[in-house]
Amino acid sequence: MNIISYNVNGIRAALRKGFMTWLQAANPDVICIQETKAHKDQLDLEIFEQAGYPHHYWLSAEKKGYSGVAILSKLKPNHVEYGTGIQTMDFEGRNLRLDFDDVSVMSLYLPSGTNDARLDFKLNYMDEFQDYVNNLKQDVPNLIICGDFNICHQEIDIHNPKMKGVSGFLPVEREWIGKFIDSGFIDTFRHFNKEPHNYSWWSYRANSRNNNKGWRIDYCMAAAPLKDRLKRAYILPEAKHSDHCPIGVEIE
Repeated sequence: MNIISYNVNGIRAALRKGFMTWLQAANPDVICIQETKAHKDQLDLEIFEQAGYPHHYWLSAEKKGYSGVAILSKLKPNHVEYGTGIQTMDFEGRNLRLDFDDVSVMSLYLPSGTNDARLDFKLNYMDEFQDYVNNLKQDVPNLIICGDFNICHQEIDIHNPKMKGVSGFLPVEREWIGKFIDSGFIDTFRHFNKEPHNYSWWSYRANSRNNNKGWRIDYCMAAAPLKDRLKRAYILPEAKHSDHCPIGVEIE
């Protein structure tokens, strides 16, 4: 199974930039999308079906034009879980999960901490999400969480490690994602690739993308029981429909 994750920073904008042509060329079995910024009734859903993804699921934020996640799949899932059941998390449409026979795939969009209020919201979200996943793994052990975590884990994951006072690289955030991995997950990209200068997001400012001054804040996290089934993990920086780029993982 080839799984791709992509924060598109607005699915309608990405479509105008050639997203569907790219998707058909990339041809994943499952694609997790974050920051859709759209409700289903604002989209022509037939284009996804015509591209070979008859099974598509969307969870939007209550606020229009904001947040939202989706999963497109060639394979029919056994179960679809919209949200987490935790109201403080679900109103922004940030978690969607498909359960297949021997693996479950979640599309996750963690909040960013752009100001004090949002940072408090993010930190609370992180704590509630950790508790939720701890419980979820009891029933869903073969879990892959794909998405925008809005956190760089280590210094190798950011072009300027001195930015310790900026949300996304705060010590408390880095500690959390480290503990999240230690709770039983594999950062699949780092499992295969230890090289620096591999990023998944670039600011629109100062020609950051062309200069590769980026952050690796998007992850495919695989639960530990899947370790022996991991085949490869990758980043696709040449895809330019967003300020993020796609990332992916292949499992047996």
